[in-house]
Amino acid sequence: MATSESSGSVVRRILLGSQLRRLRESRGITREAAGYSIRASESKISRMELGRVSFKARDIEDLLTLYGVADEAERSALLGLAREANVAGWWHSYGDVLPGWFQTYVGLEGAASHIGVYEVQFIHGLLQTEDYAHAVVARGQRDACASEVDRRVALRLERQKLLVSERAPEFHAVLDEAALHRPYGDATVMRAQLRHLLEVSEQPNVTLQVMPFSFGGHSGESGAFTMLRFPEPDLPDIVYLEQLTSALYLDKREEVTQYERAMERLRSDSLSPAKSRDLLRARLPLL
Repeated sequence: MATSESSGSVVRRILLGSQLRRLRESRGITREAAGYSIRASESKISRMELGRVSFKARDIEDLLTLYGVADEAERSALLGLAREANVAGWWHSYGDVLPGWFQTYVGLEGAASHIGVYEVQFIHGLLQTEDYAHAVVARGQRDACASEVDRRVALRLERQKLLVSERAPEFHAVLDEAALHRPYGDATVMRAQLRHLLEVSEQPNVTLQVMPFSFGGHSGESGAFTMLRFPEPDLPDIVYLEQLTSALYLDKREEVTQYERAMERLRSDSLSPAKSRDLLRARLPLL
């Protein structure tokens, strides 16, 4: 079961990394010099500041000394943040089937207060039924053995518990109508998936809209993307772009703003939640 502590560890890593970066820059110290002080490389400092690695207490202490942080209360607070940031998330038990670059996303997803998604190819992972997810994973991982496919599906179902947890985020999904037509599994699987969408869309924290074929070209032309917003004021909104073998995490304000505008237009141009449900119901007898 996903917990706020394990998901929060990813956020704390990013928060600590950003604070270390601000301290370093305020002292005019290069990443190379910072790396030298902890017997590491410039790239190690970069990964620490991006929150992509765990933290050693000795490294944090040495960096704080280098950055001139002498106040014991401030040092203690940052070292405490480092300890919390090193808590292993529930998803680490799926490390055999979970790429390292996706582990960061699962942690951020679990810590977000608002998740906005646009999906084209298939139904979003948080909205998939078990049978549909199995078909998606099997299609995408043709060389995987049956047990690995089952593990990947189990991970996806574990992530879905987020939407009904005590800390459930606001989840707003825009699905291209193509995702409703592209078959994964047989007609029985697809019917069950559409019924599931109808059911989930009634949850108070879930908003589901469909971008219909009839609208023509639209602002989602660059493909699928996810936007994450967090309750922590120090943590910026993040745009997640998944690729075949890696992912991009965008947090620069000007880039995030462009995706925000695209998402706003998608929501404005898509069918309303009520009309989206009507389209889903109309699609059911055709399967």
